[in-house]
Amino acid sequence: MGEAVEIMFGNGFPEIHKDTSPIQTLHSNQQDCHWYEETIDDDLKWSFALNSVLHQGTSEYQDIALLDTKRFGKVLVIDGKMQSAERDEFIYHECLIHPALLFHPNPKTVFIMGGGEGSAAREILKHTTIEKVVMCDIDQEVVDFCRRFLTVNSEAFCNKKLELVIKDAKAELEKREEKFDIIVGDLADPVEGGPCYQLYTKSFYQNILKPKLSPNGIFVTQAGPAGIFTHKEVFTSIYNTMKQVFKYVKAYTAHVPSFADTWGWVMASDHEFDVEVDEMDRRIEERVKGELMYLNAPSFVSAATLNKTISLALEKETEVYSEENARFIHGHGVAYRHI
Repeated sequence: MGEAVEIMFGNGFPEIHKDTSPIQTLHSNQQDCHWYEETIDDDLKWSFALNSVLHQGTSEYQDIALLDTKRFGKVLVIDGKMQSAERDEFIYHECLIHPALLFHPNPKTVFIMGGGEGSAAREILKHTTIEKVVMCDIDQEVVDFCRRFLTVNSEAFCNKKLELVIKDAKAELEKREEKFDIIVGDLADPVEGGPCYQLYTKSFYQNILKPKLSPNGIFVTQAGPAGIFTHKEVFTSIYNTMKQVFKYVKAYTAHVPSFADTWGWVMASDHEFDVEVDEMDRRIEERVKGELMYLNAPSFVSAATLNKTISLALEKETEVYSEENARFIHGHGVAYRHI
């Protein structure tokens, strides 16, 4: 390949480097190879061989990279954390979007917190009942380069039903008078100094978000790693926090290969989630344009059937997520490094 990519240390940004050792080269002829390396924890790293670096920089709010990897295609990295990979992002986004829309009797309006890459909007717009989608992302730079490079979402960005707002989602929701059938948290993971952790707090859910849900409204959020070794980082706390605000809360998980872990989502409403399996599949057939690649009713039932370790942890969790008592996953955002 071409010149080695600059190695960056000490700022929370992932290392992107060239390695020529026999163990780590891609080919038997020991050609030089670029690698992306993400620090998952102090004693654990996850590496990908690269074709190229499409974009790398720091916006006002976060470190950003868009990489072309050999295994997972184009991947979006924010504050050193893998956010989405071209080859398997359908798992994450179908799980995030479709259950809430399918449990709702007739979803017409959706507000997305975050979602700058456009994939959440893409999945929402597959539903024939949808009349309006507001996507509110804080970072113009993320949105701009995702529109440029993630061509799979070009149609969604051009859809007349989509209203794109570049603003802090908390401030935008607070000022809007309208209510939404579905509110989606397609946010970056909560890291110290990142722009998103306040959108996981009880005060935000209770005072700002819930009043903006229409009758039968449903809120769903990505809730971080939910594996055997990682579920206590933020997943159980987010679940317990939502239980303090909503009558009915449902957690579910799925393995996402590019994340090297099981991932978690939490869905909440003041109305019970009582759609039967056959009815969910019927709604998919009637409401969703095109074929879903991952989600159907049986797979959702499986996703919401959690193993003993995770179930007990959710049941026993006592911490409530707040500005003063926030949990974070490993890593730091831009604001933390400016302190």
